[in-house]
Amino acid sequence: MFYFGVEHEVAFLNKEGKFADFSCTKFADFDHIIERLPTYSSDYPRLRTGGGGIRKKRWYIEGFERFAESGELIDYIPKGIEIRTSIHSDIHSTITELTESFRLLRNVAVQFGFSPVLISFNPYHAVFEPEPPLNDYENRWRAASPERQTENIATLTYGPDLNISVAGLSYERIIDIGRKLTYYSPYIVPFSYSSPFYLGKLWQGLSVRTFLRTGKRPSALVFVEKPEQLIKTIPSLTKIARIPAEVGRIEFKAFDSCDNFDIYAGLLALLKGLVLDQSLPGSASVPDAALHQLSAQEGFDNEDIFETATQVLQAVEAALVLDPDIHLLKPLKNLLIRRETKAHELIKAFNKVGSIEAALRYSYENSINS
Repeated sequence: MFYFGVEHEVAFLNKEGKFADFSCTKFADFDHIIERLPTYSSDYPRLRTGGGGIRKKRWYIEGFERFAESGELIDYIPKGIEIRTSIHSDIHSTITELTESFRLLRNVAVQFGFSPVLISFNPYHAVFEPEPPLNDYENRWRAASPERQTENIATLTYGPDLNISVAGLSYERIIDIGRKLTYYSPYIVPFSYSSPFYLGKLWQGLSVRTFLRTGKRPSALVFVEKPEQLIKTIPSLTKIARIPAEVGRIEFKAFDSCDNFDIYAGLLALLKGLVLDQSLPGSASVPDAALHQLSAQEGFDNEDIFETATQVLQAVEAALVLDPDIHLLKPLKNLLIRRETKAHELIKAFNKVGSIEAALRYSYENSINS
């Protein structure tokens, strides 16, 4: 049996129409929104709450943690709000919950002057430098894992974690699947590209997020139960599960954010098909950074990326031939046929209206029913 979940990061414009990032937004600004959203007691303990009380709902503030020398959490620099679904045994229920959670978030956010917009990399800032500089405790804490060491990159990015697990697989098999997803990552991530802006201008490509992130941070992350099951890689391929429900979970982390949640449904079906497929031989413990950068610049216009993406989609269709989820692949097939991505739409909108903020306002509104 398969299990699915989605973690979707949402960026906002504030009431002045400015991109609401760490430069102009405080934790309290977003916390007012979180406070107005409901709590579902049935979600727990299968959803992790973590320390600091920040992850107490299906919605929580995403950002950069600051600690005192004592280890006490003393500040949280926000970049946006993350929606996470509860765990479902089918893709339809997962996307239905995500859609409803987004609707609730948007309806509350607008009451505080915030409008959700789709972007996957901060369109104005190329670096995030914490102020004041990290203290000795923070440096030690961030040195403990490759992912903590690159949190400054994550503070600039907006993207989903698409979670999938299969009951009854050995940890060795799950790690092999993680390697497979890591290998094929540069060929499948263009289905999601949505970050064509950099330092206030159009970038010469489709995904700044992929270009700068993947390779320094993982494409896929596999949660294992015991320390002896970990594989030492940089970036990490494996991680110790923090709660029992995480054991055996694979998080695919390399996609850009999508404002059409039918694309997420297709991507979950794609991952499901890759798990079931026995024909594709690719395997890698760490992402190919150079290939991801090529993919980020050219997307499906690159013949190698296009041809391999086509092979992957065909293999997934064969693996799902008797599965009703095969129909969820249709939006991905249409994108591949047109060789287009959401980034192309954002670029067209920018060229039409001449403003990043105005271009971003075209996102979500035509994709999610209110």
